[in-house]
Amino acid sequence: MPTVEEILVPAPEPGHLLDPARLFGNDRPLEMEIGVGKGGFLLRRAREYPEINFLGIEWANKIIRYAADRMARWGVANVRLIRTDARHLMLHHMPADCLTVLHIYHPDPWPKKRHHKRRLIQPDFMAAAVRALVPGGRIAVQTDHAEYFEQIRAVIAAETRLVPVSFEDAQTGVVEGRIETNFEIKYLREGRKIFRIAAIRQDSPAGGLSAGS
Repeated sequence: MPTVEEILVPAPEPGHLLDPARLFGNDRPLEMEIGVGKGGFLLRRAREYPEINFLGIEWANKIIRYAADRMARWGVANVRLIRTDARHLMLHHMPADCLTVLHIYHPDPWPKKRHHKRRLIQPDFMAAAVRALVPGGRIAVQTDHAEYFEQIRAVIAAETRLVPVSFEDAQTGVVEGRIETNFEIKYLREGRKIFRIAAIRQDSPAGGLSAGS
């Protein structure tokens, strides 16, 4: 069974790219979740698909250690977690054509206008994320924040290598419109509206992007 120390791995050194094959000891398909929280979504995915590798990114130290302990207790060998800044990792350390799916669920909306520059989903981040996706790779984003969603939708629409797809996709963990993260469960219970968008990478220019909620 994997230990917490084996699951919770250090971020790449400055000037170095992430090496998924070295991280996992194999070259299986790789999915990434940014903002794993307590790890519920990633744990379900990893248990259901042992033939896929899963990389989780989280900044909060206490929470990521909880998630790592949870993975270790369930004995999942196909998960690695990194405590790091997701934006920095994507811009400076992600190799090209390495991700089959990028999951981003309920990123911090930084609601005050003066803090909008701290939001994760900006044009430079999206360009790096698309570069990290394999051709045909998928990005899925979910938020309960309407104004941030409009920014997210505009950023994705402006990226010509992305084309819209349905958010509903059982193969990537969306069943009946639900992903069952802690935030999603909490916000739906509170009656909040949830906004969702998904797209896949293609290497020829795409038209505009629309999304439902």
